[in-house]
Amino acid sequence: MEGNVQKVITLDRDEVLTFCGEGDRKLKQMQARLTARLLARGNELRLSGAAEDVGRAFSLISELLEVQRTSKAPLSEQQIRIATEHFEEGRSGKFQEIFLDTIPLPLKRKHVAPLTPNQKCYIDSIRKHDIVFAIGPAGTGKTYLAVALAVAKLVAGQVGRIILVRPAVEAGESLGFLPGDISEKLSPYLRPLTDALYEMLEPERMRSFIDDGIIEIAPLAYMRGRTLNNSFIILDEAQNTSVEQMKMFLTRLGLDSQTVVTGDLTQVDLPKGKPSGLLHVSKILEEIEGIDFIYFGDYDVVRHPLVQRIVQAYESHG
Repeated sequence: MEGNVQKVITLDRDEVLTFCGEGDRKLKQMQARLTARLLARGNELRLSGAAEDVGRAFSLISELLEVQRTSKAPLSEQQIRIATEHFEEGRSGKFQEIFLDTIPLPLKRKHVAPLTPNQKCYIDSIRKHDIVFAIGPAGTGKTYLAVALAVAKLVAGQVGRIILVRPAVEAGESLGFLPGDISEKLSPYLRPLTDALYEMLEPERMRSFIDDGIIEIAPLAYMRGRTLNNSFIILDEAQNTSVEQMKMFLTRLGLDSQTVVTGDLTQVDLPKGKPSGLLHVSKILEEIEGIDFIYFGDYDVVRHPLVQRIVQAYESHG
């Protein structure tokens, strides 16, 4: 057909399967989003179609292939899906910089890496600023990446302790009616933070850190009156803080410490008419040097692909 072109990318024989996937599964993922036609033949990838489409597909595939060659590890289907979606929707970023930026963790063969351009900006921001706010929908890695950086800094000796904080605000349930003592009542609110830690530390080491006070997981009310030095502090679900609670928390920051505040302004569980401290703070602190705000969108959701569609559906229906 007039105007059509073809380009060929040659793979090493030992990387054909890892790059294309079993039964060309990864290649089909790319094909589902790209307008150029992709075809694997032997150790060649043949790209055909309109010149602009082929050029864009060639650029993306060449970059992803370079990531795999540099990391010496196969790209995951999740990486392929996210990179292709972002590329086709004009949020390309530089995927070598994104996928090759890893956060080292103490578990063998375990590391965490950003998956989207926004996640990469978030990690870079935490490395540069003493206070970072991450605002966006569920599943965008706000808390997980912050915990990973906190663990990496603790193990490297860059901070002396990690303090993970959540407001104990009921989402349709009352603490008073839940069974158990106060610790057991609060456990469901703090569990997401514990889950993230268990993925990054051996259970015995984590329990030792908690017993020794090196890692503290606590409700927001426990922060009042304290000064937190040499610490990496994370406030999760910050949309459920009041204006007064947010001010109280931010003024706990001591010497050689840094804070990450995460929240989703579409999931406020505060009593009707009570303003969110996260919404308030985003309007008054954005211009202060040393503080940064990172905003995530539904395109940053890195959970199951259906989660992204669910978030989009809710947003479109107000």
